[in-house]
Amino acid sequence: MYVDGFVIPVNAARREEFVAHANRMDPHFLARGARRVVEAWGADISPGKLTDFRRAVQANESEAVAFAWIEWPDKATRDAAFQALEADAAMMAEPMPFDGKRMIFGGFEAVVSHGAPRPGDYVQGFVIPVPEGRKSDYFKLADEAWPLFAGYGATAVVEAWGDDVPDGKQTDFYRAVNAEPGEKIVFSYMTWPSRDVCDAAAEKMRDDPAMQMPEDMPFDGERMIWGGFEPVVELGA
Repeated sequence: MYVDGFVIPVNAARREEFVAHANRMDPHFLARGARRVVEAWGADISPGKLTDFRRAVQANESEAVAFAWIEWPDKATRDAAFQALEADAAMMAEPMPFDGKRMIFGGFEAVVSHGAPRPGDYVQGFVIPVPEGRKSDYFKLADEAWPLFAGYGATAVVEAWGDDVPDGKQTDFYRAVNAEPGEKIVFSYMTWPSRDVCDAAAEKMRDDPAMQMPEDMPFDGERMIWGGFEPVVELGA
């Protein structure tokens, strides 16, 4: 599976416009081969010491943060779809209810994928800087951790490795996590039946010895950004 990931600053007062825009635009991706599109609205985004979702897109006080992704069967389908969409003058002229210059986006190869999300599932979104040389270590850790999260009630997880992640003029995934030379970006999302289940799991995991992270972590957790999001648009399988 190939994933396009997005983090978007949206004026909180324009939430319904954002949802309506997504419902008009996202079917175009499905028509060109996408399997699933999810747009989720920030529900639990805490400020971080070094990095966080709000700083990632330079959100102002009146803005919320949306976390979104498109799932494709493979990169070739995705590339062909975007080529066709870029030639669609009507679609490209559609006004956006957010500041596209501060939206961050990129293409990612899914390496770990477990579970089966259900409509309405609460979303935890993550953006993680990982040294390129520790790719296998990171995904081994993520793969082995899944049974623990599933035991706490998580319904699905996807961990995807940066493949087509462009530098931006104002914002991008690299700046979002203060990426250092030699680091790649992981875009990840985990789903839960509800926020209550997710929050309860977080409390229990703090005291669970099985959830203790190894001393030699394959990424810098202080620069990882994460948050909780409520889905507002879900299309596809």
